[in-house]
Amino acid sequence: MPFPLENPAPPIQADMPDTELVSRAALGDGAAFEAIMRRHNRMLFRTARSIVKDDAEAEDVVQETYLSAWRSLTRYRAESKLSTWLVRIAVNEALRRLRRKSAQIIPLEAAMTHPDPGTRAFLADEPDREPEQLAMRAQTRRLMERRIDLLPDAFRTVFMLRVVEEMSVEEVAQALEIPEATVRTRLFRARGLLREGLAQEMDHALDDAFAFDGARCDRVVTAVLAAARAEGLCGGE
Repeated sequence: MPFPLENPAPPIQADMPDTELVSRAALGDGAAFEAIMRRHNRMLFRTARSIVKDDAEAEDVVQETYLSAWRSLTRYRAESKLSTWLVRIAVNEALRRLRRKSAQIIPLEAAMTHPDPGTRAFLADEPDREPEQLAMRAQTRRLMERRIDLLPDAFRTVFMLRVVEEMSVEEVAQALEIPEATVRTRLFRARGLLREGLAQEMDHALDDAFAFDGARCDRVVTAVLAAARAEGLCGGE
């Protein structure tokens, strides 16, 4: 069990590397782990959201991911990026929740050969069939989120990590524990379903897609820090 630091640690800097933050957090430095959370919150929320398809459930996944990670910091090895390690934990937690709820996940092969006709028709809609307000950033964002939600499960998470979070193919493969060739195949098929008609709107909408706003970010950070103090993972404030 970590103990409170005897001497105050230097202030956390915005450009402090993950490895240093991990070392300090493993010793019970709550500020260091808070910096880790704020640095990776949006990525993990988007990852979880791409699997559970529910905002509140995704927040719960993110919180449990951080607590699981904090308990395991002493076993973390910098052989892979911290973000990759955290994504893997989030994916496993999200999938565990789906299994617990007996949620039916469409097999990849079935999604490729027998896509839902209604979903396929919706994704094939031309942008000019939407209202004129579609050009507005907020509505474009909602359109993006809705269409991404309609992607088959296996495609959606790859698309979120590779395109929205801009992780490399290698990082996505490591995080999801699948071959790099599979990442490329799923991404290709995801792009096909989303249609080239969304390309122009995509660049404007991705920054805001599944936004992790200040209030939500603060809520997750506060909840994780409170639970960590209760477990003795860090000293009291």
